[in-house]
Amino acid sequence: MKEITHDLLSSFRAPAFPGSFFLSFEGIEGAGKSTQIANLKKYLETEKNYRVLVFREPGGTAFGEKLRQAILDTKTEITPLAEAHLFASSRSQLISEVLLKELAVPNTIIICDRYLDSSLVYQGHARGLGVAEVLDIHNIFPLNLVPHLTFYLRIGVETSEARQKIRNAPKDYFEAKGIEFYKKLIIGYDLIHELFPHRIIKIDAEKNIDHINQEILQTIENLLSARVDQIDE
Repeated sequence: MKEITHDLLSSFRAPAFPGSFFLSFEGIEGAGKSTQIANLKKYLETEKNYRVLVFREPGGTAFGEKLRQAILDTKTEITPLAEAHLFASSRSQLISEVLLKELAVPNTIIICDRYLDSSLVYQGHARGLGVAEVLDIHNIFPLNLVPHLTFYLRIGVETSEARQKIRNAPKDYFEAKGIEFYKKLIIGYDLIHELFPHRIIKIDAEKNIDHINQEILQTIENLLSARVDQIDE
C-alpha cells in the first residue's frame, strides 16, 4: 500500500470563503448524526442568523442521489476501488455543482452528513483499499477541499447494534456487513482522527443527546469566535 506522507496530508485544505463555513458529521450507524445535525442547524439559524444548508453523501445532487440509490440498494458486491471512485464521483459533482457556489454566498454554513472521511474509513481502512490510496484519489482540486471542522460521533459496536434494532429499518449495503466490519470502521475513524487532529473533533456519543449537543455548540462558538478575531486583526 502507498505511504501516508506529510505532503499528501498537507494538500487538503478548507474552502476559503470569508464569513462562510463548511462542516461535516461522521460516525458509524446509530451514532446520532441526524439528530445532532438538526440541532446544530436550528441553533445556527435562530441564534446566529446563518444561512444553513444540509446535504448528505453520497447525494446532494440529482446525479449523487441516483448513485446513492444504486450503491446502497445493490445486492452485488462492489470492489473497494470501484466504491472509492463512485463516492469520489458523487463528491466531485456535489462540490462543483453546489458547495462552492453556495459557500460563495456570505454568511452561509454548509453541513454534510458524511464526506471524505467516510471514504477514508469505509473503503480505505475497513474495505482494505488503503487510506493513502483514497487520499491520492482526492489529491486534485476540488476533491482536496475538506471541511473546516468534522464532528466524529464515536460509539461502540454494541451501542450501534442496539440503536439499529430500535430503529428496526432494513439494512443497506454497508449496514448488512456485520459486527466485524463495524469494528474495523471504529478503528478506521480513530486512525483518521489521528491524521487530522485539528479538523476532526472526536466526541463521546455514548453520552446523552444534550451533553453531545453542548459539546458541539461550544466547539462551533470557538470556530466562529476565531474567525471574528482574524477579521478584526
